[in-house]
Amino acid sequence: MQKRVTGPEIERLIQLLARVPGLGPRSARRAALHLIKKKDQLMGPLALAMNEAHDKVQICSTCGNADTVDPCTVCTDPARDQSVIIVVEDVADLWALERAAAMNAGYHVLGGTLSPLDGVGPDDLSIAGLVDRVARGGVREILIAVNATVEGQTTAHYITEQLSGFDLKVTRLAHGVPVGGELDYLDEGTLAAAIRARTAF
Repeated sequence: MQKRVTGPEIERLIQLLARVPGLGPRSARRAALHLIKKKDQLMGPLALAMNEAHDKVQICSTCGNADTVDPCTVCTDPARDQSVIIVVEDVADLWALERAAAMNAGYHVLGGTLSPLDGVGPDDLSIAGLVDRVARGGVREILIAVNATVEGQTTAHYITEQLSGFDLKVTRLAHGVPVGGELDYLDEGTLAAAIRARTAF
């Protein structure tokens, strides 16, 4: 039987950190130890920031983004082209696209993908909310930016069917060779998608 070397408070901190994606039990112990060593400079401000985030963070009722205001900063930004809506699976995808700064458009977070095997159907996602936004008018393009997985493609096809009665353009992200990628290291599916989506040079 392993002896306990810390109090229950530190063990609870480690257990909670271990639940964070990307941190296993060993990484959580290292992170906890680092926080303890930097108690005044890091742990105190982090605890304060987390407490404030817990009290103020909410999900945008329009697009599904996480923010401290509702509607969120993206939805209320007058400089954005809200006639283009980028559909993503998760808030993390929205943030990733924002970091790329490739488009200045609106967003819609689905909250996952269709997966009958996991019991995730259309009612479990915010697809109806997307259709409602389009039905209100003013949307000219829906860019479906879901992952290139079977579930992602199934979800994209379902959304396309749901929007077929509206006068708008439905597009999707191009799939293929990543910037800086070498052909020899790519899988066959990625290469095939790149060839199908080839463009004029």
